[in-house]
Formats: sequence, C-alpha cells, structure tokens
Amino acid sequence: MEIQGKVIAVLPERSGVSARGEWKSQTYVIETQEQYPKKMAFDVFGADRLAQFNIHSGEEILVSFDIDAHEYQGRWFNSIRAWNVTKVSQQAMASSANAAGVANPTNQQNLFPPEQQSAQQQAQQRGNSDDLPF
Repeated sequence: MEIQGKVIAVLPERSGVSARGEWKSQTYVIETQEQYPKKMAFDVFGADRLAQFNIHSGEEILVSFDIDAHEYQGRWFNSIRAWNVTKVSQQAMASSANAAGVANPTNQQNLFPPEQQSAQQQAQQRGNSDDLPF
C-alpha cells in the first residue's frame, strides 16, 4: 500500500539489543493533502533504512508500507511498517493535485458552475419596475 503526504512529526529514535543483535526504529507521522486531511503514524525499522530514507519534518514523501496486526494479552495492535520511502518534488505534487481535482489558484475559475440570474434581476434588465419576484 502507498500514501503520499507531508511529514508533520518525527518521534525519537528507539534502539535496543535482541538475540539477533542491535536494532533501531523510528516513528514518523504523515498528513495527507486532501480536502479532509488524514494522519498516519508509521515505523521505519533498521539503521540502514533510517539512513537510506533520511526523513525530515516538513518533507513531502510517498510511503510504501505493510500493515500487520498482533495479539498481546487478548488485545490486538496494528503495526504499519514502511518498506520504501521516496521524496516527492514540489512540481510532481502540484501536477498530482491538479489531476485529483484539488483547488489550485490557477484553476479556480472552473471550481463553480456559472452563476444563474434570479427572476428579479431578469425583470430589471427587461425594464419592469415591479418589486415582486413573480
């Protein structure tokens, strides 16, 4: 699965030592750029991936991720783990926003249908001085 958005939070890095060796993980929060923005927290696991992706707050990124769930003491928990992160350029972001129909200052004239004249406005143009709309 994939999601595109802006990184709004970079949480502290976690690390530890397991039977397999040392590990590192970091959680990021991304917000989509839609009419009703959604937020999603995801993890990047492994020092090599943390260095490879090099994610910073404020960047526009495309995240490829897997969703998994596990049970602990009768409760279920979701895990969203990124396996690929690519930075999105501002130009590509603008073109994808136009394709999705997101408001863009250069395309605002097409957002609303043409305004219809009311019956009173039409009567005034014809020269009738009635105040009644019928």
